Amino acid sequence: MQRVHYDIVVKGRVQRVWYRQSTLETAAGLGIDGFAMNLPDGSVRIEAEGPREALERLVTWCRIGPPAARVEEVVVKEGPLQHHPRFHVRR
Repeated sequence: MQRVHYDIVVKGRVQRVWYRQSTLETAAGLGIDGFAMNLPDGSVRIEAEGPREALERLVTWCRIGPPAARVEEVVVKEGPLQHHPRFHVRR
């Protein structure tokens, strides 16, 4: 199964609502590698690599997020593989 890379930016109320940790748990369950990190503008950036079907399921989850989140926009771009060894939260 071919692996692909998505760069995802999630905008809205997505910091201080457990978004990154919830993304880690969701990505790990889908077999996705990469990372989630907060950006200075209040959004969350996610780099994710795995099978396209799994990445699409992650994007679907990103549009909702954890219960306290209020997602306004999700921007997804496909990019070159970075060969992340696992999924983690960047601080």
